[in-house]
Amino acid sequence: MKMNCFRITAPGAFAFGDTPAPSPTAGEVLLRLRRLGYCGSDLSTFRGANPLVSYPRIPGHEIAAEIVSVGPAVPAHLHPGLAVTVVPYTACGKCTACRAGRLCRHNQTLGVQRDGACSGFIAVPWETILLAPGLSFAALALVEPLSVGFHAVERGRVAAADTVAVLGAGMIGLGAIAGAARTGARVIAVDVDDTKLALARRAGARETVNSRTESLHERLRSLTDDEGPAVVIEAVGAPETFRAAVDEVCFAGRVVYIGYAKAPVTYETKYFVLKELDILGSRGALRPNFEAVVRMLQSGAYPVAETITQTVPFAAAGEALRGWDANPSAVTKIQITFD
Repeated sequence: MKMNCFRITAPGAFAFGDTPAPSPTAGEVLLRLRRLGYCGSDLSTFRGANPLVSYPRIPGHEIAAEIVSVGPAVPAHLHPGLAVTVVPYTACGKCTACRAGRLCRHNQTLGVQRDGACSGFIAVPWETILLAPGLSFAALALVEPLSVGFHAVERGRVAAADTVAVLGAGMIGLGAIAGAARTGARVIAVDVDDTKLALARRAGARETVNSRTESLHERLRSLTDDEGPAVVIEAVGAPETFRAAVDEVCFAGRVVYIGYAKAPVTYETKYFVLKELDILGSRGALRPNFEAVVRMLQSGAYPVAETITQTVPFAAAGEALRGWDANPSAVTKIQITFD
């Protein structure tokens, strides 16, 4: 049997087509897609700027779905009719990263290194299923991107006594803002868009800085008794924000990089030593981060509806991606429905 799917066929190109309909094998769960969020990695794939992708590629790893059927050797608590999301990563269990409890060195993310979920159905290992009772499909599809920000907060060892500056109030930055606020930390959101900064406040930021209209350095200094934030989380992926993180963090502070800059970054490296900084990378998320996000969403403490810029039917998946490419600053999150 065949089912319809959406593929990014080459940089700037897409097509709908057929792909074999999955059926669950031993240990697998068959899911019917209900909502799917577009990730920044999907936009990079469309632009030809994702080095991890080969073409054609079915995108999609921000999943809200229903269990349709299960294969043999699946626990009884996973049964047809349940609304679920998916941890979209893989793990070899043997590499240094796996042994350290981190995202696998050989990770294969749905929609990136392997085909994703932008189709009607997908079969996944039961261990990747995450239950989230009471959440809407819109909220379920936000769990994965928010968890990436939560993981960055964990990497930065953010605590209640900290002041945390998050550079970038896009989707991943919002996860970092919400995650840091959940620890009790004071969060300062930084962006160049006042609308996104207003949303950042809804997500938990106590103060905001528009770095286009005011001096980031002077504002952060005034907010931190001339010391700088204890933690800076970079969620933009631009050379200037990579440098700003090191420049603005306090002495003995922590810098966490979530994205990576698409161009080489030149640093004043003396600050690494003089400030005795901890500089940390953060990649993806771990299951406990997903579970923490689910608890936050179940509490109603996060502005789900305000985060979703656009909801489109499956038939409009390509045009939505093209529109995002044309005007990226206007989008926080696009979700596709499979009704």
